[in-house]
Amino acid sequence: MHVLELKPNQPFELPTEFEETMQNAVLTLTEFLERGYKAHLLGTGMHPTLRLEETGVWPHRHRQIYHFYGKVFNLKQHGWLNIQSFQLNLPYANEKDAIQMHNALAEICAYLPAVSASSPIYEGKLGEYVDNRLHFYMLNQKEVPSITGDVIPEYISSFKQYREEIIGRYSSDLIKAGVSECLPYRDWVNSRGAIFRFDRKAIEVRVMDEQECVKSDVALSCFVRTALKGIIEEDRALVPRETLVSDFNAIVRDGLNARVNHPFGRKARQVFKRLLKIAWKNASEEERKYLSIVEKRVENGNLSEVVRDHVLRRAQKTDLNEAIISVYSKLIKSLINNEPYF
Repeated sequence: MHVLELKPNQPFELPTEFEETMQNAVLTLTEFLERGYKAHLLGTGMHPTLRLEETGVWPHRHRQIYHFYGKVFNLKQHGWLNIQSFQLNLPYANEKDAIQMHNALAEICAYLPAVSASSPIYEGKLGEYVDNRLHFYMLNQKEVPSITGDVIPEYISSFKQYREEIIGRYSSDLIKAGVSECLPYRDWVNSRGAIFRFDRKAIEVRVMDEQECVKSDVALSCFVRTALKGIIEEDRALVPRETLVSDFNAIVRDGLNARVNHPFGRKARQVFKRLLKIAWKNASEEERKYLSIVEKRVENGNLSEVVRDHVLRRAQKTDLNEAIISVYSKLIKSLINNEPYF
Protein backbone atom coordinates (compact mmCIF):
# COMPACT_ATOMS: atom_id res chain seq x y z
CA MET A 1 0.00 0.00 0.00
CA HIS A 2 2.98 2.35 0.32
CA VAL A 3 4.39 1.63 -3.15
CA LEU A 4 3.70 3.54 -6.35
CA GLU A 5 4.80 1.97 -9.63
CA LEU A 6 5.55 4.18 -12.61
CA LYS A 7 5.68 2.62 -16.06
CA PRO A 8 5.61 4.03 -19.59
CA ASN A 9 2.79 3.56 -22.07
CA GLN A 10 5.26 2.61 -24.81
CA PRO A 11 8.97 1.78 -25.10
CA PHE A 12 11.55 4.55 -25.10
CA GLU A 13 13.78 5.01 -28.13
CA LEU A 14 16.46 7.06 -26.37
CA PRO A 15 17.84 7.24 -22.81
CA THR A 16 17.13 10.98 -22.69
CA GLU A 17 13.49 10.34 -23.57
CA PHE A 18 13.35 7.74 -20.78
CA GLU A 19 14.81 10.20 -18.26
CA GLU A 20 12.65 13.17 -19.23
CA THR A 21 9.37 11.23 -19.36
CA MET A 22 9.81 9.43 -16.04
CA GLN A 23 11.16 12.48 -14.24
CA ASN A 24 8.08 14.44 -15.32
CA ALA A 25 5.98 11.66 -13.80
CA VAL A 26 7.96 11.86 -10.56
CA LEU A 27 7.43 15.61 -10.34
CA THR A 28 3.70 15.31 -11.09
CA LEU A 29 3.24 12.72 -8.34
CA THR A 30 5.43 14.67 -5.93
CA GLU A 31 3.30 17.79 -6.32
CA PHE A 32 0.11 15.77 -5.82
CA LEU A 33 1.39 13.99 -2.69
CA GLU A 34 2.93 17.03 -1.06
CA ARG A 35 -0.13 19.21 -1.68
CA GLY A 36 -2.80 16.69 -0.78
CA TYR A 37 -1.16 14.40 1.77
CA LYS A 38 2.02 16.11 2.99
CA ALA A 39 3.81 12.96 1.84
CA HIS A 40 6.95 12.40 -0.24
CA LEU A 41 8.20 9.92 -2.79
CA LEU A 42 11.33 7.98 -1.84
CA GLY A 43 13.50 5.81 -4.05
CA THR A 44 15.76 2.86 -3.07
CA GLY A 45 14.98 -0.86 -2.79
CA MET A 46 13.36 -0.97 0.67
CA HIS A 47 11.67 1.57 2.92
CA PRO A 48 14.15 2.08 5.76
CA THR A 49 11.81 2.49 8.75
CA LEU A 50 8.51 0.90 7.67
CA ARG A 51 7.08 -1.81 9.93
CA LEU A 52 5.12 -4.54 8.19
CA GLU A 53 1.99 -3.75 10.19
CA GLU A 54 2.06 -0.23 8.72
CA THR A 55 1.39 -1.42 5.17
CA GLY A 56 -0.46 -4.20 3.38
CA VAL A 57 -1.22 -5.83 0.05
CA TRP A 58 -2.92 -3.71 -2.62
CA PRO A 59 -6.71 -4.24 -2.18
CA HIS A 60 -7.92 -2.68 -5.43
CA ARG A 61 -7.45 -3.62 -9.10
CA HIS A 62 -5.70 -6.99 -9.59
CA ARG A 63 -6.25 -7.83 -5.93
CA GLN A 64 -7.32 -11.33 -6.99
CA ILE A 65 -3.71 -12.04 -7.94
CA TYR A 66 -2.64 -11.51 -4.34
CA HIS A 67 -5.60 -13.57 -3.16
CA PHE A 68 -4.24 -16.61 -5.00
CA TYR A 69 -0.66 -15.93 -3.95
CA GLY A 70 -1.91 -15.72 -0.37
CA LYS A 71 -3.24 -19.26 -0.56
CA VAL A 72 0.32 -20.59 -0.66
CA PHE A 73 2.65 -17.85 0.55
CA ASN A 74 2.85 -15.66 3.63
CA LEU A 75 2.40 -12.20 2.14
CA LYS A 76 3.04 -10.44 5.46
CA GLN A 77 6.81 -10.33 5.03
CA HIS A 78 9.39 -8.03 3.51
CA GLY A 79 9.77 -10.12 0.37
CA TRP A 80 6.19 -9.16 -0.51
CA LEU A 81 5.35 -5.94 1.33
CA ASN A 82 8.58 -3.96 1.35
CA ILE A 83 10.48 -4.29 -1.91
CA GLN A 84 10.85 -1.73 -4.65
CA SER A 85 12.64 -2.78 -7.84
CA PHE A 86 13.54 -1.26 -11.17
CA GLN A 87 12.32 -3.56 -13.95
CA LEU A 88 13.81 -3.14 -17.41
CA ASN A 89 12.18 -4.65 -20.51
CA LEU A 90 14.46 -5.44 -23.45
CA PRO A 91 12.76 -6.23 -26.79
CA TYR A 92 13.76 -9.16 -28.98
CA ALA A 93 13.17 -9.69 -32.71
CA ASN A 94 12.80 -13.47 -32.95
CA GLU A 95 13.37 -16.70 -31.04
CA LYS A 96 17.06 -17.01 -31.89
CA ASP A 97 17.68 -13.42 -30.79
CA ALA A 98 15.66 -13.99 -27.60
CA ILE A 99 17.56 -17.13 -26.58
CA GLN A 100 20.92 -15.40 -27.09
CA MET A 101 19.78 -12.45 -24.98
CA HIS A 102 18.33 -14.65 -22.24
CA ASN A 103 21.50 -16.71 -21.84
CA ALA A 104 23.77 -13.64 -21.85
CA LEU A 105 21.54 -11.94 -19.28
CA ALA A 106 22.18 -14.81 -16.87
CA GLU A 107 25.76 -13.55 -16.51
CA ILE A 108 24.71 -9.91 -16.22
CA CYS A 109 22.08 -10.72 -13.59
CA ALA A 110 24.65 -12.47 -11.41
CA TYR A 111 26.90 -9.40 -11.13
CA LEU A 112 24.47 -6.51 -11.61
CA PRO A 113 23.50 -6.23 -7.90
CA ALA A 114 27.12 -5.30 -7.18
CA VAL A 115 26.28 -1.80 -8.46
CA SER A 116 22.46 -1.74 -8.27
CA ALA A 117 22.01 -2.61 -4.55
CA SER A 118 20.25 0.18 -2.65
CA SER A 119 18.64 -1.56 0.34
CA PRO A 120 21.00 -1.48 3.35
CA ILE A 121 18.35 -0.71 5.98
CA TYR A 122 14.87 -1.95 6.91
CA GLU A 123 12.67 -1.59 10.00
CA GLY A 124 15.08 1.03 11.29
CA LYS A 125 18.06 -1.32 11.50
CA LEU A 126 21.10 -2.14 9.41
CA GLY A 127 20.56 -5.33 7.46
CA GLU A 128 23.10 -8.14 7.27
CA TYR A 129 23.23 -7.98 3.47
CA VAL A 130 24.32 -5.29 1.02
CA ASP A 131 21.21 -6.08 -1.02
CA ASN A 132 18.56 -6.90 1.59
CA ARG A 133 15.77 -6.63 -0.98
CA LEU A 134 17.17 -9.52 -2.99
CA HIS A 135 17.82 -11.48 0.19
CA PHE A 136 14.12 -11.34 1.09
CA TYR A 137 13.12 -11.78 -2.56
CA MET A 138 14.90 -15.14 -2.65
CA LEU A 139 12.92 -16.34 0.36
CA ASN A 140 9.40 -15.03 -0.30
CA GLN A 141 8.23 -18.03 -2.35
CA LYS A 142 10.20 -20.81 -0.66
CA GLU A 143 7.05 -22.96 -0.40
CA VAL A 144 7.21 -23.38 -4.21
CA PRO A 145 10.94 -22.92 -4.94
CA SER A 146 10.62 -23.63 -8.66
CA ILE A 147 9.04 -20.17 -9.14
CA THR A 148 12.20 -18.28 -8.17
CA GLY A 149 14.73 -21.02 -8.90
CA ASP A 150 18.15 -19.68 -7.93
CA VAL A 151 17.17 -16.25 -9.36
CA ILE A 152 19.86 -16.64 -12.03
CA PRO A 153 18.07 -17.92 -15.18
CA GLU A 154 18.85 -21.38 -16.51
CA TYR A 155 20.52 -21.58 -19.90
CA ILE A 156 17.99 -22.62 -22.54
CA SER A 157 18.00 -23.53 -26.23
CA SER A 158 14.38 -22.84 -27.25
CA PHE A 159 11.05 -21.30 -26.24
CA LYS A 160 9.67 -24.84 -26.09
CA GLN A 161 12.22 -25.84 -23.48
CA TYR A 162 11.53 -22.68 -21.46
CA ARG A 163 7.77 -23.26 -21.50
CA GLU A 164 8.04 -26.92 -20.61
CA GLU A 165 10.88 -26.97 -18.08
CA ILE A 166 10.44 -23.64 -16.33
CA ILE A 167 6.86 -22.39 -16.73
CA GLY A 168 5.52 -25.95 -16.85
CA ARG A 169 7.35 -27.00 -13.71
CA TYR A 170 6.32 -24.12 -11.46
CA SER A 171 2.78 -24.29 -12.81
CA SER A 172 2.57 -27.97 -11.90
CA ASP A 173 4.01 -27.21 -8.45
CA LEU A 174 1.47 -24.43 -7.88
CA ILE A 175 -1.39 -26.76 -8.78
CA LYS A 176 -0.02 -29.36 -6.35
CA ALA A 177 0.10 -26.62 -3.70
CA GLY A 178 -3.61 -25.91 -4.24
CA VAL A 179 -3.63 -23.01 -6.72
CA SER A 180 -5.15 -23.91 -10.09
CA GLU A 181 -6.47 -20.45 -11.04
CA CYS A 182 -4.82 -17.23 -12.21
CA LEU A 183 -1.16 -18.15 -11.55
CA PRO A 184 -0.35 -21.41 -13.38
CA TYR A 185 1.02 -21.10 -16.95
CA ARG A 186 1.55 -17.33 -16.62
CA ASP A 187 4.97 -16.10 -17.76
CA TRP A 188 4.99 -13.21 -15.27
CA VAL A 189 4.79 -15.57 -12.29
CA ASN A 190 8.37 -16.65 -13.01
CA SER A 191 10.48 -14.82 -10.43
CA ARG A 192 13.96 -15.34 -11.82
CA GLY A 193 16.21 -12.37 -12.44
CA ALA A 194 15.31 -12.24 -16.13
CA ILE A 195 12.07 -13.61 -17.56
CA PHE A 196 10.33 -13.75 -20.91
CA ARG A 197 7.27 -11.55 -21.35
CA PHE A 198 5.88 -13.19 -24.46
CA ASP A 199 2.93 -10.80 -24.80
CA ARG A 200 5.29 -7.86 -25.37
CA LYS A 201 8.17 -9.75 -27.06
CA ALA A 202 10.60 -8.67 -24.37
CA ILE A 203 12.81 -10.00 -21.61
CA GLU A 204 12.20 -8.37 -18.24
CA VAL A 205 15.22 -7.87 -15.96
CA ARG A 206 14.21 -7.93 -12.29
CA VAL A 207 17.38 -8.04 -10.18
CA MET A 208 17.92 -4.27 -9.83
CA ASP A 209 16.95 -2.35 -6.70
CA GLU A 210 15.11 0.89 -7.38
CA GLN A 211 17.69 3.68 -7.35
CA GLU A 212 17.63 7.11 -5.73
CA CYS A 213 16.63 8.98 -8.89
CA VAL A 214 15.49 8.41 -12.48
CA LYS A 215 18.89 9.36 -13.92
CA SER A 216 20.50 6.49 -11.99
CA ASP A 217 17.86 4.03 -13.22
CA VAL A 218 18.56 5.17 -16.78
CA ALA A 219 22.28 4.65 -16.18
CA LEU A 220 21.67 1.04 -15.14
CA SER A 221 19.49 0.45 -18.20
CA CYS A 222 22.26 1.81 -20.46
CA PHE A 223 24.76 -0.52 -18.80
CA VAL A 224 22.54 -3.60 -19.20
CA ARG A 225 21.80 -2.86 -22.86
CA THR A 226 25.39 -2.15 -23.88
CA ALA A 227 26.98 -4.93 -21.81
CA LEU A 228 24.42 -7.37 -23.22
CA LYS A 229 25.26 -6.34 -26.77
CA GLY A 230 28.97 -6.78 -26.10
CA ILE A 231 28.66 -10.19 -24.45
CA ILE A 232 26.59 -11.50 -27.36
CA GLU A 233 29.09 -10.16 -29.91
CA GLU A 234 32.03 -11.71 -28.03
CA ASP A 235 30.42 -15.11 -28.50
CA ARG A 236 32.62 -16.62 -25.78
CA ALA A 237 31.85 -19.72 -23.77
CA LEU A 238 29.08 -19.27 -21.20
CA VAL A 239 30.21 -19.05 -17.59
CA PRO A 240 29.00 -22.20 -15.77
CA ARG A 241 25.64 -21.44 -14.19
CA GLU A 242 26.76 -22.95 -10.86
CA THR A 243 29.47 -20.27 -10.76
CA LEU A 244 26.95 -17.52 -11.53
CA VAL A 245 24.59 -18.68 -8.76
CA SER A 246 27.40 -18.88 -6.20
CA ASP A 247 28.78 -15.47 -7.17
CA PHE A 248 25.30 -13.90 -7.14
CA ASN A 249 24.69 -15.08 -3.57
CA ALA A 250 28.06 -13.70 -2.48
CA ILE A 251 27.31 -10.33 -4.12
CA VAL A 252 23.88 -10.05 -2.46
CA ARG A 253 25.71 -10.43 0.84
CA ASP A 254 28.94 -8.47 0.26
CA GLY A 255 28.38 -6.25 -2.79
CA LEU A 256 31.41 -5.07 -4.74
CA ASN A 257 33.74 -6.62 -2.17
CA ALA A 258 32.35 -10.13 -2.66
CA ARG A 259 34.75 -12.94 -3.52
CA VAL A 260 33.74 -14.53 -6.82
CA ASN A 261 34.98 -17.14 -9.30
CA HIS A 262 34.50 -15.45 -12.68
CA PRO A 263 37.26 -15.72 -15.32
CA PHE A 264 37.49 -11.89 -15.19
CA GLY A 265 38.63 -11.84 -11.54
CA ARG A 266 38.22 -12.99 -7.96
CA LYS A 267 36.49 -9.88 -6.63
CA ALA A 268 33.11 -8.59 -7.79
CA ARG A 269 34.61 -5.14 -8.39
CA GLN A 270 37.19 -6.63 -10.80
CA VAL A 271 34.51 -8.49 -12.73
CA PHE A 272 32.31 -5.44 -12.98
CA LYS A 273 35.15 -3.28 -14.26
CA ARG A 274 35.60 -5.74 -17.13
CA LEU A 275 31.86 -5.80 -17.83
CA LEU A 276 31.81 -2.00 -17.77
CA LYS A 277 34.67 -1.94 -20.26
CA ILE A 278 32.58 -4.14 -22.57
CA ALA A 279 29.65 -1.76 -22.10
CA TRP A 280 31.74 1.35 -22.90
CA LYS A 281 32.98 -0.28 -26.09
CA ASN A 282 29.42 -0.89 -27.30
CA ALA A 283 27.77 2.31 -26.08
CA SER A 284 26.70 5.34 -28.06
CA GLU A 285 27.96 8.78 -27.09
CA GLU A 286 24.67 9.46 -25.32
CA GLU A 287 24.79 6.17 -23.40
CA ARG A 288 28.36 6.83 -22.27
CA LYS A 289 27.19 9.96 -20.44
CA TYR A 290 25.03 7.72 -18.29
CA LEU A 291 27.64 4.98 -17.95
CA SER A 292 29.83 7.47 -16.08
CA ILE A 293 27.35 7.17 -13.18
CA VAL A 294 27.83 3.40 -13.14
CA GLU A 295 31.59 3.91 -13.28
CA LYS A 296 31.44 6.07 -10.12
CA ARG A 297 29.50 3.33 -8.35
CA VAL A 298 32.16 0.77 -9.21
CA GLU A 299 34.85 3.08 -7.79
CA ASN A 300 33.02 4.48 -4.75
CA GLY A 301 30.59 1.68 -3.85
CA ASN A 302 26.97 1.04 -4.75
CA LEU A 303 24.20 3.17 -3.26
CA SER A 304 23.56 0.64 -0.48
CA GLU A 305 27.20 0.68 0.63
CA VAL A 306 27.44 4.46 0.52
CA VAL A 307 24.15 5.03 2.38
CA ARG A 308 25.16 2.54 5.06
CA ASP A 309 28.49 4.33 5.57
CA HIS A 310 26.82 7.74 5.74
CA VAL A 311 24.25 6.52 8.27
CA LEU A 312 26.95 4.98 10.47
CA ARG A 313 29.01 8.17 10.41
CA ARG A 314 25.96 10.27 11.21
CA ALA A 315 24.98 7.88 14.02
CA GLN A 316 28.25 8.66 15.81
CA LYS A 317 26.83 12.14 16.52
CA THR A 318 23.21 11.15 17.16
CA ASP A 319 21.05 8.01 17.47
CA LEU A 320 20.56 5.54 14.63
CA ASN A 321 16.95 6.50 13.88
CA GLU A 322 17.79 10.20 13.50
CA ALA A 323 20.79 9.28 11.34
CA ILE A 324 18.57 7.20 9.04
CA ILE A 325 16.02 10.00 8.69
CA SER A 326 18.76 12.55 8.00
CA VAL A 327 20.36 10.51 5.19
CA TYR A 328 17.10 9.39 3.59
CA SER A 329 15.79 12.96 3.63
CA LYS A 330 18.67 13.75 1.29
CA LEU A 331 17.64 10.80 -0.87
CA ILE A 332 14.15 12.30 -1.16
CA LYS A 333 15.78 15.45 -2.55
CA SER A 334 17.87 13.33 -4.93
CA LEU A 335 14.68 11.91 -6.41
CA ILE A 336 12.98 15.29 -6.79
CA ASN A 337 16.05 16.98 -8.24
CA ASN A 338 16.97 13.94 -10.35
CA GLU A 339 20.54 14.01 -9.09
CA PRO A 340 22.54 10.92 -8.02
CA TYR A 341 23.25 10.89 -4.30
CA PHE A 342 26.99 10.77 -4.95
